[in-house]
Amino acid sequence: MQGEPTAGAQRTRLLVYNGGFFTQRRIRRILNLKGYDIRLGLPGDGDVVGIWGNSPTAHRGLTIAARKNAPILRVEDAFLRSLHPGRMGEPPLGLLLDRSGVHFDPAQPSGLETLLATHPLDDTALLNRARYGADRMRELHLSKYSAVDPTVPLPEPGYVLVVDQARDDASVRASGGDDARFREMLVMAQEENPGARVLIKTHPETIAGHRSGYFSEQDETDRVSLLDDPTSPWPLLEGAIGVYTLSSQLGFEAIMAGHKPRVFGQPFYAGWGLTLDETYLPRRQRSLTRAQLFAAAMILYPTWYDPYRDQLCELETVLDTLEAQTRAWRQDHKGWTASGMRLWKRKHLQQMFGREKKIRFVEAPPEASDRPHMVWANHARGVENAVRIEDGFLRSRGLGARLVPPISLATDDLGIYYDPTHPSRLEELISIRETLRPDQDLRAERLVAQIISGQFSKYNTGGDAPALPEGHRILVPGQVEDDASILLGTSDVRTNRDLLRATREANPNAILIYKPHPDVEAGLREGAIEDEGFADVIASNTNPAALLSQVQEVWTMTSLLGFEALLRGVRVTTLGAPFYAGWGLTTDLGTVPARRGARPSVLGLVHAALIDYPRYLDPATGQPCPVDVALQRLTDGNTRNGSPSLRLLSKLQGAFATHAHLWRR
Repeated sequence: MQGEPTAGAQRTRLLVYNGGFFTQRRIRRILNLKGYDIRLGLPGDGDVVGIWGNSPTAHRGLTIAARKNAPILRVEDAFLRSLHPGRMGEPPLGLLLDRSGVHFDPAQPSGLETLLATHPLDDTALLNRARYGADRMRELHLSKYSAVDPTVPLPEPGYVLVVDQARDDASVRASGGDDARFREMLVMAQEENPGARVLIKTHPETIAGHRSGYFSEQDETDRVSLLDDPTSPWPLLEGAIGVYTLSSQLGFEAIMAGHKPRVFGQPFYAGWGLTLDETYLPRRQRSLTRAQLFAAAMILYPTWYDPYRDQLCELETVLDTLEAQTRAWRQDHKGWTASGMRLWKRKHLQQMFGREKKIRFVEAPPEASDRPHMVWANHARGVENAVRIEDGFLRSRGLGARLVPPISLATDDLGIYYDPTHPSRLEELISIRETLRPDQDLRAERLVAQIISGQFSKYNTGGDAPALPEGHRILVPGQVEDDASILLGTSDVRTNRDLLRATREANPNAILIYKPHPDVEAGLREGAIEDEGFADVIASNTNPAALLSQVQEVWTMTSLLGFEALLRGVRVTTLGAPFYAGWGLTTDLGTVPARRGARPSVLGLVHAALIDYPRYLDPATGQPCPVDVALQRLTDGNTRNGSPSLRLLSKLQGAFATHAHLWRR
């Protein structure tokens, strides 16, 4: 099984006295992967006693460990835990495993404190990872619980932020927190910032109704107000002129946001020169940078878990996971209404977009609704204020026209990528990715390498390339001639025959390789040409990835194959206006929008088109997933091939191709 500990590796028996270690499978699995075998009974030589932080049941393990002189492993949630609090039943994406202490309890040094005090923390690569990790947390609006809505309106900047916490939480008790301490913090925030507004941030578990906090509506005045919306902490911190906390993780995030928070307890991040501390911690004498603090707390200390591959992982993989999960939650948590959706697609749309609340399929957009509305892109004419849905660029192993469900879908609230007559969200993303951080550049580079080595394309169909003549080879991809990208994205050259003619006229001595579109080859869509005499080779039923490694150029109207060619360093000439044209990466003979003025690299284009724009669904777990997981499923053949009824319907399509408007409804 993937992710199992290495055979013969040292295993440790972990004796526990809390039922949660047995009932919570994710916790048990992470511990198992880390080398711990959970058991009941009394510890013997070499055994370790496991307890959950400073929980109410921890005394059981502590008592037995003291009696048997056994070491203790303290287990806690990692600082990027999940979308929702654990009390809502969601498993963690990482654990903090500590044989010294617990990170929030200053009574004795924890493993994290020891790291912060003694580790060199001077490795350039490590500190760069820390800086980029903090940047991604801020960019993706991630926190311990990341089900936050960045669009929630915030007060005007200039307020002082006071952070509430869950009442009687172990981290509060460890820092000596009580009602009096929180009242003192609120008073100090007002006295030290005369005239400033004070905003009290309610704890996520209090917002969810699980535990009360230390502040309530009774604390509101003309200067003091509560904020109990699920807002992102990062814009909240950006608008603050000061941050006051007892021991909340929000204090750590405030440091990453550039603040020097006023700290009234003794959390792990206090005492290192990055906070204004009410309580002095004499054993913390070292001055750290923000990157060093982040490196220890987020990279070196936690044990992170990849739920898709069932294995331990690095922080970057967890960030990828949360990027996919938070994007899905933020789009879906209000629920959707949907129109213009063919019947056969609805089950798959429900799987991808209806996990939070079931999609309501309607004939027309409702006049008034608290839900956003989605519509399939080619049915969007006349529909206002709707999100357009289309297949992603890494779609499936099989044709959409054969009713093979997609592994990715693109959502666009501005337009749609194939329509150059209007701006699209993809255009905006490409412009943003004109500049990439080194970590983003590396991620896109690895993605391209994975695509090339796996010979991936949109549909991943077709066989090996035929033997090709020697010479300057130009690949000319055929398209579906009534496809929306042709109708909207071309002008003078609009048919496959005209494309071949134009390519031949411009390249009289080249070897032209014509690849018919797979939907056309299957007899499912329009675009077949009777005379392909302009071409030297007809590459029928061929995987386009197998051709791209053998050609020097691609000439196309708007085919996605032009984008796939750019990934492989092949020169591309466009005669239409596909989404990848107009950015300085292609030779454009068609008319492209003047608004495409950015000049991204190919990797910037890849990041926008394959990471930022589509959503991916893991067919193995049923969860939103990052693009590299989707590619892994395509490699393994673990994709959604549709139900038996859809496969039967797809077999009937050839006979009814001329009545496609019926079966494709």
